[in-house]
Amino acid sequence: MPPVIADPSLLRVLIVLAVTQLIAWGTLSLPAVIGRAMAADLEMDLTAIFASTTVLYMSMGLCSPLLARPFVKQGGRRVMIAGTVLAAPGYALLSAAQGPLTYYAAWLLLGIAGSATLSTASYIVLNEIAGLRARSAIGALMLVTGLSSSIFWPVTSALSAHIGWRSTCLVYAGLLLLISLPLFVFLLPRRVRDHLPPASDAAAPAPASPPSRGTFYLLVGASGLNAFVAFGMGAVLIELLKAEGLSAAEAVGFGSMLGVIQISARAIDFLGGGRWDGITTAIVAGLALPVAMLLLMLSDGSHAAIGGFILIYGLGSGALAVARATMPLVFYDKAAFAKASAQIGLPLNLLSAVSAPILVELLTRYGSNAPLALSLACSCAAVVILLLLRQRRPMRATVSS
Repeated sequence: MPPVIADPSLLRVLIVLAVTQLIAWGTLSLPAVIGRAMAADLEMDLTAIFASTTVLYMSMGLCSPLLARPFVKQGGRRVMIAGTVLAAPGYALLSAAQGPLTYYAAWLLLGIAGSATLSTASYIVLNEIAGLRARSAIGALMLVTGLSSSIFWPVTSALSAHIGWRSTCLVYAGLLLLISLPLFVFLLPRRVRDHLPPASDAAAPAPASPPSRGTFYLLVGASGLNAFVAFGMGAVLIELLKAEGLSAAEAVGFGSMLGVIQISARAIDFLGGGRWDGITTAIVAGLALPVAMLLLMLSDGSHAAIGGFILIYGLGSGALAVARATMPLVFYDKAAFAKASAQIGLPLNLLSAVSAPILVELLTRYGSNAPLALSLACSCAAVVILLLLRQRRPMRATVSS
C-alpha cells in the first residue's frame, strides 16, 4: 500500500484539514500570548483572563457527546462547516468584549464551535475517509498542526502590537470565513467513502467486541492527565518562562521553538510506518515529561537548561499528542470510533478546561516550581495508567505491533 500522502484524494483532505486546524488552534492562542494586554484593557486579573480556557474546554467537553449522533448521521464535513460558521461570531464578540460577561460569553461560543471543528472532528473525518489508514493519516495531519503555536504566537504578538488585540480578533474571524469555510465547503468530500483499500497499520486492527468500561476509563485517565499537562503548559508556557527569568521576547522565542520540536517527534512516529501503536508511543513519550519538568525545576534560570526543557518536553508532548488521538484506534473499530471519540471528548475537555487556571494560579501565587511539580505528578500518574492499559490491548493489535 502506498503511503497516505501518495493517495491524491486523501492528500487533498489532509491539506484542507492541516490548513484549517492550524487556523483553528492558532487563533485560540490569544490569551497565551497577549493575556496581560487583554487583562489590562478589560480590567481583569491574569488568572481571570486564563479562565477563558476553562470556559472553552468546558463547553467543548459538554457539547462533544451531543455531537456523536450528528457526526455519525451527517458526517464530519457538515459538522465542521456548522462549527466554523459559529466560530467567526465568537471572535467578533471577543473583539467587542467590555468585561467578564461578554469576554466569557465569547469563549463559550468559541468552545461550542470548537467541539465541531477542532482535533476530534478532524480525526473523525479522517477515520471516515481513510478507514484502516486512519492512524497514519492522523499522524500525517499532526505533523503540520503542531506548528500552530510556532506560527500564530509570533503572528498574534505582531498583530496585537500594530493593530491591537481587538482588531486581531476580527482578523481571525475573517480567516475562518474567508479561508477555512470555503475549504470545508468546496474541497472536503461530500460523502463518506468506505471503498478505500485495506492497509496494514499497527493501530488499525480492532477487536470484534467492544472494550470493557474499565478500558474506557483507563483511556480517559491516561489521555486526560496528559491533556491536563499539555493544554495547561501550552497556555502558561510564556508566563512560566518569564518567571524563570527570560524577557518577554526570549520567552516567545523559546516558546515558538516548541512547535517545531513537537513536529520532529510526530515525524519520528509517522516515519515509523505503523511499527508501533498509540499505547507504545504514549508510554515512551510519557516518560520524557517528568524528566523535562525536573530539569526546569532545577534550572535556576539557566538558558541551557531551559533549552533542554523545551527540547525534552517538546519531543515527549509532540509524540503524546499523536498517541492521544490514536489510542482509541487500538480498541475501537471504524464504526465505533466516532462515538467513542465523542464520549472521550467530554472528560478530556473537562480536564483540559481546568488546567490553565490551576497552573496560572499556582504560578502567580507560588512561583514556577508549583505548576511544574503538579505537571510532574500528573505525568507520572499517566505513565502508570498507560502501563495498565497496555495489558488490555487486543491480541490482534498486540501481534501486529
